[in-house]
Amino acid sequence: MTRKTYPFVALEYERHAPEEMLRRARAFHAALAQRRTVREFKPDPVPREVLEECIRAAGTSPSGAHRQPWTFVVVTDPALKREIREAAEVEEKLNYGGRMNEEWLLALEPLGTGWEKPFLETAPALIVVLRHAWDEERGERVRNYYTQESVGIASGFLLVALHDAGLATLTHTPSPMAFLQRILERPEHEKPYLLIPVGYPTDGCAVPDLARKPLGEILVWR
Repeated sequence: MTRKTYPFVALEYERHAPEEMLRRARAFHAALAQRRTVREFKPDPVPREVLEECIRAAGTSPSGAHRQPWTFVVVTDPALKREIREAAEVEEKLNYGGRMNEEWLLALEPLGTGWEKPFLETAPALIVVLRHAWDEERGERVRNYYTQESVGIASGFLLVALHDAGLATLTHTPSPMAFLQRILERPEHEKPYLLIPVGYPTDGCAVPDLARKPLGEILVWR
């Protein structure tokens, strides 16, 4: 295996005063507190450059050994979206029809979800996130490290970037997802990780009236 070393450069860093840090943290939380999962999308197209910049932001995510083990496939072709919907609904119908146990179904029931997934066609864009189980370099198979964690962090960056740009999203994980690799004609080492419909919510779009856990329930100081 070819050995590689990275040159080191000076870090560009600006330390803020505590008051400014707090202002930024509060503003960031306030912006993210408005993010909601949407299942009803307008068909209006999303500017291509906006999606490219959001994916560029996702690509700044940290990754194990800096392997950057991800590919983002943007699907806007109506025929491909229909094929993805049909394949996803086959799996989801099996899930809701017996694969998922009663406890799982009861957990989903308050959200009103089911096996039908029309948003996979109505959303103007689908972003399929793929995880690289390994990569090829100079004809050699190279192992990647912490791929689940790395791609999970990158997906989080992507969701935040899309929300900040003014777009609505849904995190969809039809299981199993191997059909995405087949439909999108991706190589063997790229494994489907997450499917994100992206677009604008419909007029009058309604979402469940949910509350996030308060800080006292999710933070522990030691």
